Amino acid sequence: MLIPRGYGEEELVSNRASLLLYGGTEEERRSWAQEAAYHFEHEGAMVEVRQAADLASALQRPKGVVFIPDVSKLSREAQGTLLRCLQTQEERPKVVVAILGSADAALERGVLRDDLHYRLHQAQVNLAQPGLRETLKERWARLAELRAVKEAKAREVAERERQAAMTRLPGTVTRMTPQQRKVQGAKASSRKASRR
Repeated sequence: MLIPRGYGEEELVSNRASLLLYGGTEEERRSWAQEAAYHFEHEGAMVEVRQAADLASALQRPKGVVFIPDVSKLSREAQGTLLRCLQTQEERPKVVVAILGSADAALERGVLRDDLHYRLHQAQVNLAQPGLRETLKERWARLAELRAVKEAKAREVAERERQAAMTRLPGTVTRMTPQQRKVQGAKASSRKASRR
């Protein structure tokens, strides 16, 4: 049995290292992978691979995050493709390899390749580790708030740009607030009165 060493959980969620993620529920493992993808969002959306047929194209990405929800559902051949990517592909995505239960149990059942496990032995996260679930829930709540603020700002900027574009287009009818209509009407009335 290998004793996991190497990066800590907080480092693994934000650095480029590929890893083996286990413990917790499938939703918790997906949330962890989504948090990792947030750190690389400028590289594209996270890609989730559930079938061996989708693996090769996902691994061809030079960046971003690829999430495999349950590697034990991939054939040994597909796991070999993943291993070759991790060993030889210089520019590759961060790969979050998740598994139901523990890695040791998967090895015993023969659903996880020894060489793939060995390749990832220094980069493993056990979501069932005492105290980690509470820490993650707090972190994910803060992350959700940050995303909400970011999305609101993006909508605000898009609306300002749309408004600016509308005022620049010739022949475009712009919408006015009731207050703006009132002011516009008063100006028009004063112009008519001055012409008399």
